[in-house]
Amino acid sequence: IMLTGNNQGTANAIGTHVGVSGIQSELMPRDKLDYIKKMQSEYDNVAMIGDGVNDAPALAASTVGIAMGGAGTDTAIETADIALMGDDLSKLPFAVRLSRKTLNIIKANITFAIGIKIIALLLVIPGWLTLWIAILSDMGATILVALNSLRLMRVKDK
Repeated sequence: IMLTGNNQGTANAIGTHVGVSGIQSELMPRDKLDYIKKMQSEYDNVAMIGDGVNDAPALAASTVGIAMGGAGTDTAIETADIALMGDDLSKLPFAVRLSRKTLNIIKANITFAIGIKIIALLLVIPGWLTLWIAILSDMGATILVALNSLRLMRVKDK
């Protein structure tokens, strides 16, 4: 749904050109904010993409605020959770894919690191874990977590 302060004619022309199905025009910043809150009550999670000062309240209220970084105002960029620096909406699916992959890798890294710590703790009790083995296992875990994180480099924009 496109929320814009532009007049109905301009909004319809732009909306048709970019393939937006719902168009709300001639909105003030408060109207955009109210619309986002209404959408959140209906759908729980709502993303908002904006570029101007008038979008900042709605960006802040949305579940995920996305600012158009190159052409956007500083207020919109500061308020948003994500800034698309190239001002290219076609990069949004890549950003979503990358963020999901990042979250999965973070969860795996935390699980692995905590697992190593628990194993080390269990090995300390009977006295099987020496200081040097503990240091080597900790450094090894750090290296494995870093290498696992490097898998993000393979995520490519389609």
